[in-house]
Amino acid sequence: MAEFGAHLTGSVQTARPTYFEVIAQEGLMIALRPAMQYTCKILAERNPEHLGWLFRYADELYTILDSLLQHHFLLTTAASFSENFYGLKRVVIDGKGREDKTLSLPWKQHLLSMFCLVVMPYIKIKMEKLFHTFKEEDIDGYLTSTSDPLTRLKKTFLFVYPLVHMSWEGSALAYQMAYLFKKSDCHSPFVHLSGVKLSNLTRADMLNLMTKNETETQETTSGMNWLLEYSKKFLAVSAHGISQGLSVAVFFLQFLEWWYASENQESRIAVTSLPTPPPPSLSVEHDNGKFKSNICPICNRPLTNDTAISTSG
Repeated sequence: MAEFGAHLTGSVQTARPTYFEVIAQEGLMIALRPAMQYTCKILAERNPEHLGWLFRYADELYTILDSLLQHHFLLTTAASFSENFYGLKRVVIDGKGREDKTLSLPWKQHLLSMFCLVVMPYIKIKMEKLFHTFKEEDIDGYLTSTSDPLTRLKKTFLFVYPLVHMSWEGSALAYQMAYLFKKSDCHSPFVHLSGVKLSNLTRADMLNLMTKNETETQETTSGMNWLLEYSKKFLAVSAHGISQGLSVAVFFLQFLEWWYASENQESRIAVTSLPTPPPPSLSVEHDNGKFKSNICPICNRPLTNDTAISTSG
């Protein structure tokens, strides 16, 4: 397969992913959420009476789907969806520095990974929206009262959240710089909090995944609990289809992200807007010549008075 040939063409194959690989897999998940929100917005505009709830609860709907997807990939490949897409896996390091190279995560690391992959981004987005809402209320003058406890709480949140956001983004940048200069094995605070680090999939890992999928398919046909088994099979087929189809759709998602970015509004308007019509001619052809602004077109004499009051309109 192509992934096996990639190992043969490289000069040196290392277990440590490159900086660009880990950043690319993070960018993939960042691009998926706006794409789904835009899809929900289009559906809600087409039928607001029945599908309006899709846009109102787009964050919750995406979080539910993301939790199912991430749980499946963490359970079967020891990696998140985007990490598996780029050929990465999560490796647990114990207290003695030894690595667990099996394609399975302990239950503790599985729950921590789910919390950092699904819950933390959802909380972050909700906090950002709450901050912008309180900021607009403050600009409009609704947070001027100092006796209301709720108003004081909102003012405190407006003061504290930028500091927390700056500290978090600064720590994320510090982790990336440390990973870039090989001073740390974790490129993100989320990965560090999960108690794992990222590593490249080897040829043995890929063969192990293929064998595991074949074994699960055979066990599904002889299982006793048909509802549970078919639910697992449907989830596995859906996750595999998303993973395979994403290789074609990832370019389209990146294009949508660029197309609807605020800094590209002028380019989008220039492409989609109609061409600017030419300015009207200042003179109109007549049988006897051209009309002039100071000559009456009826009697061809110089104008002596205005035909409209100068203050009208």
